[in-house]
Amino acid sequence: MRVKRGPYRRKRRNKFLQFTKGFWGAKHRLYRTAKEAMEKALVDSYIGRKRRKRDMRRLWIIRINAAVREFGLSYSRFMASLREKKIVLNRKTLSELAIRNPQEFALLVETVKNGE
Repeated sequence: MRVKRGPYRRKRRNKFLQFTKGFWGAKHRLYRTAKEAMEKALVDSYIGRKRRKRDMRRLWIIRINAAVREFGLSYSRFMASLREKKIVLNRKTLSELAIRNPQEFALLVETVKNGE
C-alpha cells in the first residue's frame, strides 16, 4: 500500500507558500521555487544579522571620529587616551553621547586631552 500523505503534504507546502507571500513572480506561487527562495532568504537573513553588527560598529567609529576631530584629536588617539585614563565606555555609548549630549562629550574630550 502506498502512502499519499493527503492533507499533511498540502499543509507543509502551504507553510512555504505562506512564508514567501509577497515575493516577486513565481517565487510566491510555485512550491519548488518558493522553497528555494525561502531557503535563500533565511540564509541571507542570518548573514544580515551578523553584517548588521559590523555595520553598526563602523557607523559608531565614524561618528566618534567626526565628533573628536572638532577638538583636534583623531579617533585612534582619543580611544588610546580613554584606555590610558581607564575610562571604560563602549563605542555605541560614545557615539550616542556625541550626538545627543555634545556638551558632555566635549567635557569627556577635554578630560582626555588634558592627560596628554
